[in-house]
Formats: sequence, C-alpha cells, structure tokens
Amino acid sequence: MAEKVLMKGNEALAEAAIRAGCRHFFGYPITPQTEVAAYMAKRLPKIGGVYLQAESEVAAINMVYGAAAAGVRVMTSSSSPGISLKGEGISYLIGADLPALIINVQRGGPGLGGIQPSQADYWMATRATGHGDGHVLVFAPSTVQEMANLAALAFELGDRYRAPVMILADGLLGQMMEPVELPEPLTEADLPPKPWAIDGHKNQRAHNTVNSLFLVAQELEDSITSRWVRYEQIKASEQRAETYRTEDAEYVIVAYGAASRIARSAVNTAREQGIKAGLIRPITLWPFPVDAIEASIERTAAYLVTEFSMGQMVEDVRLTVNGRRPVNFFAHTGGVVPTPDEVVEALRRMQAGESVHIVPVHSKLTGGYR
Repeated sequence: MAEKVLMKGNEALAEAAIRAGCRHFFGYPITPQTEVAAYMAKRLPKIGGVYLQAESEVAAINMVYGAAAAGVRVMTSSSSPGISLKGEGISYLIGADLPALIINVQRGGPGLGGIQPSQADYWMATRATGHGDGHVLVFAPSTVQEMANLAALAFELGDRYRAPVMILADGLLGQMMEPVELPEPLTEADLPPKPWAIDGHKNQRAHNTVNSLFLVAQELEDSITSRWVRYEQIKASEQRAETYRTEDAEYVIVAYGAASRIARSAVNTAREQGIKAGLIRPITLWPFPVDAIEASIERTAAYLVTEFSMGQMVEDVRLTVNGRRPVNFFAHTGGVVPTPDEVVEALRRMQAGESVHIVPVHSKLTGGYR
C-alpha cells in the first residue's frame, strides 16, 4: 500500500529513487540540491547501498559511469554549475549507452549567480548537456509528488532506452514541502535484466565491453546514427504534457516546472476577468511535447511563454508553432519569480492586440547595456 507523508521536494525525490531500486549515489554538495545528497548519505548505508561524496563533480560523474556500466541503478545530483562540470562525463554516458539518473536543482546564473529558483539551464539540459551528437531525456516536475513520480519513471525509461535521464527541477521545488504518496519499494527481481552490463560473465555469456571511443570514423557514425534511431522512438513514444482549461482557450500559456504553478493561478484569474486562457505544461523537455502544442494551434489566437529565464523554452515553442500564431514571452530571471498578476497583465495586453516580449527591467537600472 502506498505511503503518504509530508516531505521536502529534494528528499521526496531521493526516497523515490531508493524505492525504484537505486542503491548507488555519487555526488558533491551544492545549494539548493544538497538535501538530495544528505538524504542519500543517511539512507543508503542502512540498506546495503553505497553513498560516496566525491572530491569533485568531475569525479562523481565518472563514478556514475562505472556503476552504470556494471548494470546497477545509479544516480547523481547537483545544481547548475555542478552540472556544467559533469558535462564531459554525461557525454561519455551517452556515448556508451549507459542509463543513469542526473538531478539538476537549478540555481540562478551564469557563474556562481545565486541560490534562488531559476530555469536558465533549459538550453544546457535539452541542447548541450555534453559535447557531441546526443541527448538525455529531460523531465520537469512541478510538484513534490511529481518529483517522486518522475524519479521512478526516469529509471524505467533510462533502462528501456539505455540513455541517461535528467530531472530538471529548481530551488523552489527542491525546498518546498507538500504531501507526497510514495510507492512500494521495488525488489531486485522487479528490475529489468541488463545482459550488456560488465558484471562478470562466469564463462556463461560473451565478454561485454562498454566504451565510447571509436577510432574508425565509419564505426563512430554507425554508433551515432543507431542511437538517433532510438531518439526518434523516444520522440514518438515518450512526449508528456499536461493541459489545463485549453478546451476553449483563445490564449494559451506554455510554462513548465515551478513557473507552471504561477501560470495556473494566472489562468484562473484571467478566466475570472473574462480572458479565455489555458495552460500547456511540458513534462518532458526533451523530447519536447510538440504534439500537445500542435493539438492546440487551430483554436488558439496566441501563445504566452513564461519561464524563469531570459527566454529559452520559448524558442522550442516558436519552432513548433512555426509562425502560424504569435508566440509572446514574459519572464523574470536570476531568481526573481514572476507573479500571477504580472502574467495576467501580459495576457490582457495580448487580448488588446499588443505583442508582448519582455523581461521587466528594475526601475533603478539606467543607461548602459543595450
């Protein structure tokens, strides 16, 4: 029977990962994700697992590579600058077709930035998690419950497609507390077999090799194109999105993660004011849920994208809409969180026929950068 408890987002994610069969965690502390590592440090040794705080993010992701090659469910977590440092190792995971769970509880940037909520890592997650031709699956939770649900799903799909998976959260979701229903723990017998793993063959099967190095150009191209066939399967089968009050919506907000919680409130307020608004919430950021947007285009007058960045996911919305409808943008960045009233005001301007593309500038900022 499922258990329901009040938990912080970071801790719910960690507990759900353990219940999904994760017994190996390698990481390095950085705010605002440190509770993920702290929870794993407390829990894993008690259940026969391995927790190791590495000397750096670079070391941690390479330990993940080794554990994934051995066929175990393994996880690491970090926040934005730490994920940058893990980029080379993530590319190695992609190139070796190794499943692993990578958590990014985003903070503001660039540089050290700040520890407040941000969504400025969208491009890094969906476009350039590591060098070379490759992708990781990217999930974007919007509640503590979804933090837990997507951890279990990430392990399942990572094993199915032999690919790394990232959960892209942010400081708001990681730190907030909500009721969460936790699933029954999986047993070892519940986990899928991995005949490709390097786990000792006892002369009962062929020798396995896990590698991302191909010195013959044609062999490397064959490896990459084979992987992209799998990516097309993922695009066809694994797009996920939630729609809210879109059945008759003339103006559709597109928002993910914590920003979607604000957008949902804005939709309700706009409806009270006579604006037919709705919400599309991407749950998968890669593959991007183009099907959900395609399904709304015919009845939508214009779109409004809101995110905690200078405008990143908005480019995927524009690519999908492809000029068929106006795509407007409203956001704050650097840890400043938009309010529902600000989003409603952007909708009101759209209803009046204005084009909206704005990140508000604080009144104290004058001159200079243009």
